[in-house]
Amino acid sequence: MGPVVHGAPLVLTMDGPPIQDGTVTVEHGRVVEVGRGKAEVRWPGVLVAGLVNAHTHLQYTCMAAIGQRVYDSFEHWSEVFNQAYFKGGEGSWDPALRTGAWDWAAAATDGAWQCLRSGTTAAADIVTDPEAFVDTPLGGLAYLEIIGDTDASWHQDGRERFLKTLGERRAGISPHSPYTLDTGVLADAAVLARERGARIHIHLAESAHEREYTMAGTGPLAELVRQWSAPFALLEGGSGLAPAAYLDSLGVLGPDCHLAHGVHLGPDDRALLRERGTAVALCPRSNRTLGLDGPDVAALLREGNPVAVGTDSLSSSPSLDLLADVAALKQLAVRQGYHHPDLDRRLIEAATLGGAHALGMRDEIGVLRPGSRADFAVFDVDPRDPYAGLVENGSGRCVATVVGGTKLWAL
Repeated sequence: MGPVVHGAPLVLTMDGPPIQDGTVTVEHGRVVEVGRGKAEVRWPGVLVAGLVNAHTHLQYTCMAAIGQRVYDSFEHWSEVFNQAYFKGGEGSWDPALRTGAWDWAAAATDGAWQCLRSGTTAAADIVTDPEAFVDTPLGGLAYLEIIGDTDASWHQDGRERFLKTLGERRAGISPHSPYTLDTGVLADAAVLARERGARIHIHLAESAHEREYTMAGTGPLAELVRQWSAPFALLEGGSGLAPAAYLDSLGVLGPDCHLAHGVHLGPDDRALLRERGTAVALCPRSNRTLGLDGPDVAALLREGNPVAVGTDSLSSSPSLDLLADVAALKQLAVRQGYHHPDLDRRLIEAATLGGAHALGMRDEIGVLRPGSRADFAVFDVDPRDPYAGLVENGSGRCVATVVGGTKLWAL
């Protein structure tokens, strides 16, 4: 089959200025040319490079009921989530206590298609249970999660079990967080990832109490860890370091790592992340569900931190529509005093180029240029101000999604 020319009233390649009456020529699943000309396939609306969801857990799509309410705190949500996940288990992350009552494969597949129907063509998907490794048209990268291991359990059989599950998969590694893994496990996870040339993705600075936990080993998060009967080293007085500095001391941060949430990042934390080239995936609607204020979007943008956008899972968010989180980020940024005219453009860049950067796939996804994957979505928004249209009105307005040059969905 020869090349196919797709056209639209406005094309946002994310590799240059908007192109009126633009075209994207596709062959063998790749972009071979962008410009203007006669189109064989004409799309009604703004055609934009496929969105990249930089943080989600698609296997939890079946737990959507949990994400439909607002909680008092991160710790409150965690208790509700654990009860549902373990179906009445003891709340430990010991794999022996997992009941297997959830159909993780079906849930992950459902979640992938929800992403695709809203214009997301790639995702950073954290997989806790290996059944959730599924084959769908959604691109991006899956990350196998490490959670609950003490240094002793990791050395006894945890590391071997993890490597066996990982196998030969092209997957990243996701040490869950500073409060669900022991110190040595976090350090070894980073070593393991770099030995394999794998990306790293970790939750950081989501709870308001994470700083107290890493600094002193006290507070509500420490109590939650004690409920899990996990004798982590930080419970013996902490590290004296803030969460970002603690991870850095263990060798976790770097340009091959990206964080989720970053709600409670101070100026020193943000400076450290910039120095290490570590991106942050912002998930404001998930933060809202957990009763949190949300990240300091204005500071991250002003200071030049690399940012991306994520939905998190349906267990903590009302939908997997990435542009709904982009709209929430704009509300936060404006409320925080960011009034530069570049705000809409920068947020759409975060949802495309930023996600691609976070996943280490800048030449593959989140952009339409010769050689990139032919992934794009079409939105029914005003082409006269496309960035503002996508930010403020794009949620729920996707009319078509194309992945690798193949139409997957269209109204």
